[in-house]
Amino acid sequence: MIQRIQSVYLFLTSVLSILFLKGPLLTFFDNSGSTLQLTKTGLIRFLENGTPERIGETWMIYIPGLIIPAISLVTIFLFKNRYLQLLFIRILMLVILTFLTTSIIYTFILLSRFNVEIDSWYRLLVPVMQLILTYLAFRGIKKDDDLVKSYDRLR
Repeated sequence: MIQRIQSVYLFLTSVLSILFLKGPLLTFFDNSGSTLQLTKTGLIRFLENGTPERIGETWMIYIPGLIIPAISLVTIFLFKNRYLQLLFIRILMLVILTFLTTSIIYTFILLSRFNVEIDSWYRLLVPVMQLILTYLAFRGIKKDDDLVKSYDRLR
């Protein structure tokens, strides 16, 4: 049911995840002028002449990035079973936390190993916004569940 505000929160979580996976996830600059990009296909170094060189794998970031929009879209359509919807939202929060943690750890590893500076740090805020939106959806569903349970007590 799209009219409920928690469905809007879950939809925004899905849209943010899809937008996050478009283009490079993070961009780093080296002192020598080369650029490192963390993309969904791997860690790519662009040399001074512009030729790309793949130097690492990023499946630990890419897999949770694909799971997040799938779970959030499935959760929207579980509105008839609030218990299952709450369970899926807890799983979604765990996946987002995993995604955020691996992104931050991978960023710190790159910063220390390659001696680079991060350029697009604002893209790390997307998983934080996803976590906030998912928590707001959880709170809205929990509030609906509590309201239905209070009506059952009155009968």
